[in-house]
Amino acid sequence: MSLFDEIKKKLSHEFIDIIEWLDNTDDTIVHRFERYQNEIKNNAQLIVREGQVAVFINEGQLADVFKPGTYTLNTQNLPILTTLKGWKYGFNSPFKAEVYYVSTRLFINEKWGTKNPFILSDERFGLVEIRAFGTYSFRINDPGKFVVDVVGTDGNFTSYEINEHLKSLIVTRFTDTVGQANLPIELYAANTSELSETCQEVMQPEFGRVGIELEKFYIENVSMPEELKKEIFEYSRLDKLDMTKLAQFKAAKAMELAAANEGGTAGAGMGMGMGFALAQQMGGMMNPQATQQPFGQTQQGTMGPPPMPVQVMYHYAANGQQMGPVSIDKLKELFASRTVNKDSLVWKQGMQNWAALKDVEELKSFLGSNTPPPLPTS
Repeated sequence: MSLFDEIKKKLSHEFIDIIEWLDNTDDTIVHRFERYQNEIKNNAQLIVREGQVAVFINEGQLADVFKPGTYTLNTQNLPILTTLKGWKYGFNSPFKAEVYYVSTRLFINEKWGTKNPFILSDERFGLVEIRAFGTYSFRINDPGKFVVDVVGTDGNFTSYEINEHLKSLIVTRFTDTVGQANLPIELYAANTSELSETCQEVMQPEFGRVGIELEKFYIENVSMPEELKKEIFEYSRLDKLDMTKLAQFKAAKAMELAAANEGGTAGAGMGMGMGFALAQQMGGMMNPQATQQPFGQTQQGTMGPPPMPVQVMYHYAANGQQMGPVSIDKLKELFASRTVNKDSLVWKQGMQNWAALKDVEELKSFLGSNTPPPLPTS
């Protein structure tokens, strides 16, 4: 072997290309391997590590994709690029192509949240505003599609760049899914696991269109205004409590507060009287089937003061619906505002059937009188 052949052999070994990427970051998704004028020598060594995929792009067009392994680049393992370049009998070194390394590892604990509250309609509480936030995890499952459709010519594409797009997509789909679920408002916070799974199923096709797989989606919290929380808590308590016991409890609290007010013995006596009256009224409303005691007689059979009079309450019909109960004063206001009229049906306890307002004796005063009283006799 001549001296020239030795030098040529030595130079060929020294100038063999090695294409590889060592990722020392935790947020890089795509890195473009930079070469002078994108030139790659024949038989260059391509090294693709675990958690990576190498994507070859020729003049903006997707060519070959390499999974983890070590490759010697030639026409045998560059079939698509060979076709695009028109290499029928092999290629002359060097050739030009862009090489993008795509990280296929799992990107975890990415944050999402609603920047502004969104409105839901609840059957009991009407229109309510809620917020939500959580985390999600994703990976690139179609590197070629992702590079072509999302990355483009970006030489260093990070998770921050794609997260802004993904968070907007998540919030939109989350809002749609929650709106269609039509759950009672208090159940959103109690069913975050099931709701998270449903949202993930809805969102996955949107992620897949750009080569991304949504691995996990978590709703960590669904929040609502404090006033609404209080209403929900009160509603849940009333739904569980014995209403008669609740009335008695409130009456006892009223007596306690009244007795604590200034006014000495008289104030305390008045407070107790009001408390007993409130207890009787609320107890009667909540438990109409209770046994009636004879007038002026206590349960022990001894004579005592008669019970406080209970205000008569009226039900009325308006727009085909039963309304009330309301007091006679309130009913008079409704008559004056024309919410009810002389022909409106009303009912109170003791009446067998509904009757027109004009036919109820104590309500006839609402109608006024256009006939003067009779003249006095001499």
